[in-house]
Amino acid sequence: MSTEAASMPAGPSMKQTIIAAAVVTVIAAAMGALFALPLPTQVESQKDKAAIGEAARAPAASGFFDLPPIVTNLGGSSDIWIRLEASIVYDAKALPHPEAVAGEIAADELAYLRTATLAQIEGPIGMQGIRQDLTERAKIRSAGKVTDLIIRTLVVQ
Repeated sequence: MSTEAASMPAGPSMKQTIIAAAVVTVIAAAMGALFALPLPTQVESQKDKAAIGEAARAPAASGFFDLPPIVTNLGGSSDIWIRLEASIVYDAKALPHPEAVAGEIAADELAYLRTATLAQIEGPIGMQGIRQDLTERAKIRSAGKVTDLIIRTLVVQ
């Protein structure tokens, strides 16, 4: 048995180790190069996102103004409170100072929320309805200078 152990090599030779390391290095470099290239679908989706971003961007003449938070109780109940934080999107050329109109819009929103009931604002349809009503009121209050109202937070307690 000792003659068999002496005739078998103890491990891989230096030449085999160098070849194995070279093969692993080449494979790793090829995989790294493949992962570094964007896939064709990623390139197309990035182009689509850029096009959508440009189309969805508000015109340069629009502005964004945060309304003061509104806290009030809902109509028909003195123990259900609502807190609304909203912002308006307006035409900056037609409305150079949105502060005055924002105060009027906030007062109008407060009056509206005092008449709303919990049943009117429940669920996604109720939320969509309240957003549409508040947006319409903001447009009317500003004589069309406000283009949209964005509800940032709405908490009912």
